Amino acid sequence: MPDYKPEKIGTMKAGDVILLTTAASVQFLRPIFVRVIRELPERHTYDGWVWIEGYQLNAAGDAVARRELYVMRAGVRLQALPVTPTRPAKRRRRPVRVG
Repeated sequence: MPDYKPEKIGTMKAGDVILLTTAASVQFLRPIFVRVIRELPERHTYDGWVWIEGYQLNAAGDAVARRELYVMRAGVRLQALPVTPTRPAKRRRRPVRVG
């Protein structure tokens, strides 16, 4: 896996891709990527924590589950989504007319 340089994040907005690890919450023993739908500010939380709604992403960047997550804002990292092709593209060659 390539090295990523995470950035600290303030307010999350729709479309942000974030990485959640144990720094965000102990529930993320296996890190996950999430595409943010929105923050849920109407839910009261402890200082430094936030509820977010988003799509959990697989290695190809496809949404696999919609989730509401309770995370520590300081542990959330803004990421560029790692791109790993699922399979090589096939090229079809067509016959060439001569003459």
